[in-house]
Amino acid sequence: MPLFDEISYCGLNEEKVRQYIAVRENQPCKFLALNFIRNEEKILWDAVEDFLKRSTANAASSVRGFYTFDLLTVDIHKEIKTFNQAELSTVIVNTAAKLAPGAVRMVKYSSVYAFLHKTIDEDWGKVVFKSSVAVFKDKPEYLDLLIKQLLKDFQFPHEPVVLLLNDLSQNPVFDFENEAQQARLKKVITALIPNSVEFIPEVYIQDKNGARELLSGVRL
Repeated sequence: MPLFDEISYCGLNEEKVRQYIAVRENQPCKFLALNFIRNEEKILWDAVEDFLKRSTANAASSVRGFYTFDLLTVDIHKEIKTFNQAELSTVIVNTAAKLAPGAVRMVKYSSVYAFLHKTIDEDWGKVVFKSSVAVFKDKPEYLDLLIKQLLKDFQFPHEPVVLLLNDLSQNPVFDFENEAQQARLKKVITALIPNSVEFIPEVYIQDKNGARELLSGVRL
């Protein structure tokens, strides 16, 4: 992944894509990140999501004020084995105690990364859990359709755009050995590079095997 000098979270859009504004070498750019999981592994995500909801609900009884716990990412397959609800609740409570209304702080517990945002002071506590994981229902060879969908509004961007597909699956969708998938990816990525464009989107995919660059943003 490219290194950024600065990055600010802007929130979720209707397509479950997290949006950021990042700065790299004094050049601002849009950074889009989508968490997704294979359809057949969704049951595991549902279980981990339930763990997280219970932790935030337990934390609510020990905080004062209204908070939003906005999950950024989690290693589903690690936490299904090792997650400790009480420990995460304690981390949330300790972080909440340091926040004034309007303040936001990142929470990290094991593989869990989230933003905790305090909205208002109150005599009692409430923690709203937010998460966003899209379910990939197509066959692996149709991974290109996901890229097409996410970049449909950025074929002729006037500023740099970086897209990160964050695959939470135990069995990653991206597969160098899947010839049909690789051919379709090459075709759709080539189509994203018109003859004349100011900026070409950068596309990365990340899974348990690491991060790979699918489209560099460099004019060919």
